[in-house]
Amino acid sequence: MSESIKIKLFNVQLLYMIQFDEEKRDKKLDDLKKLEEEEAVQILATAKYKLPYINLLTTAVENSALRLISEQDARATLTAPFNIVGTKVHVAIHSPEKDGVGEIINGIEQKGYSVIVYMASMASLEKAWDRYKELSFAQVSQSGSIDISPETIISYGERIKSIPDIKLLLEDIETQKTHQTSHLLEVLLGGAISIGASDIHIEPEEKEVRLRYRIDGVLQDVLFFPHTTFKLINTRIKLLSGMKLTMKAMAQDGRFSIFLKDTEISIRSSMIPGAYGESIVMRILDPKAINVKIEELGMPENLFAIIEKEIRKPNGMILLTGPTGSGKTTTLYAFLSRIYSVDIKIITIEDPIEYHLNGITQTQVDHARNYTFLEGLRSALRQDPDVIMVGEIRDSETANTPIESALTGHLVFSTLHTNSASGVIPRLIDLSVNAKTIPSALSLAIAQRLVRKVCQSCKYERAATPEEINTIKKVLDTAIAKGKDISKYGITDTTAKTVWEGKGCDVCHKTGFKGRLGIFEAIQVNTSEIEKIIPTNPSDREIKEVADKQGILDMKEDGVIKVLKGITTLAEVKSVVDVEED
Repeated sequence: MSESIKIKLFNVQLLYMIQFDEEKRDKKLDDLKKLEEEEAVQILATAKYKLPYINLLTTAVENSALRLISEQDARATLTAPFNIVGTKVHVAIHSPEKDGVGEIINGIEQKGYSVIVYMASMASLEKAWDRYKELSFAQVSQSGSIDISPETIISYGERIKSIPDIKLLLEDIETQKTHQTSHLLEVLLGGAISIGASDIHIEPEEKEVRLRYRIDGVLQDVLFFPHTTFKLINTRIKLLSGMKLTMKAMAQDGRFSIFLKDTEISIRSSMIPGAYGESIVMRILDPKAINVKIEELGMPENLFAIIEKEIRKPNGMILLTGPTGSGKTTTLYAFLSRIYSVDIKIITIEDPIEYHLNGITQTQVDHARNYTFLEGLRSALRQDPDVIMVGEIRDSETANTPIESALTGHLVFSTLHTNSASGVIPRLIDLSVNAKTIPSALSLAIAQRLVRKVCQSCKYERAATPEEINTIKKVLDTAIAKGKDISKYGITDTTAKTVWEGKGCDVCHKTGFKGRLGIFEAIQVNTSEIEKIIPTNPSDREIKEVADKQGILDMKEDGVIKVLKGITTLAEVKSVVDVEED
């Protein structure tokens, strides 16, 4: 090696040594400066302001606390909420004399919290503010609520046309591995709202966790994700829902809200323990979904006219029956909305309140306070109501009290668990209701189911199969034999030649169905014919034989007529009622 090269190499090495020493010196100076700042703030806090000191450089900062105020307000006032324990919020400030600090504290207190104030250095606060980047568009503004911007939902609506679109979004977030919990929950909830899902199912299995949406009453797979991600989502949902984080061996229920501009969407969450973790179901209670007019429920014309008359009477009782998820609550709310006016008092007793109705007093059952359906009904009667809705009749007392209310000048709506309208009377008798009072109190018994509607964007007509032809003809011929006039529903031929189906498109998420409507049956109870047979303790079949003479379609007849009109499919009707039953 030449001498000149050696000299050059030495000079390079020397330069690096100098630079390294400068970096070490600068780091030491920086560390010393930060230490001095921390010491200065600590002295000011204790000596001048009599406040505790906090070093956020060594303290965990919770996203849930940060969400109490915006990043803009935090930086402007040199503040940072960093911890929430129960109803207490711990807030770091740089100086009590900074403009706006008092307003920040008052704002947090107005949300129902008590505030504990600490002093912190600028370095501490900067560390806390850096956490704002972890917050997604879905901002938790207070315990039990999320604000999702309308712009976010609009963007989902533009990007999400089907289940696979949601899957791609979620998988993309999962692979990024950055702040994924916030974003996953945002897409999970926002995507479900955009696509019109009614429920979100998160189900841990041995190797992975299954995510499913219920759309138009049918569960559909979205994707599978790892258990590590599930644990984070599980914790976040528990925090939002007000559940206990440490409780994993018992079922828990909770609730939180999503705010979309002026609309509040309630999310009713439920967790039950499973072999591989807690199974989570979130019911999406969108006010738009419940805002259905009575004309849109799908009732046959003659039943609609009967109901219109009965719900406007000053007294009496109307009972709805059907399994869970058959649309009973939607129907009851449609009745209440139809008759509401400023000159009548309407009170509901529900478990839980699923949707809030303007102008109507709604109360919720609370078993912890012994506020049951019965106690709620007794209390409601002292409020001078004109109309009462009892969420469900479950026992003898909650059966007899509504009956008495209907007999004493009130209009009562409620639900009962039976398979058919004809099963209502035997069920009431089983609940020790005096059979003699039933015809005088009970005006109408209605049974309903929900069927999916054929997508109007991709529907097509096809030839009916021999099986479909035979089934449809049998149902309609039997109805005619019972004296029912099917021509009033636009049906003149009981032999089906064609039926309708959906091919599957973006509008219906490739399912061939879009939306649901009811199929119904009803019995007018306050008639002389029904009154005559009640003392004999009649069976469901005996009541139905008498009720058929009223000319109201039963559910299978209503369903078959809707099939011929291209509204639904025979397979859908068969999935909810026994069309072979005589």
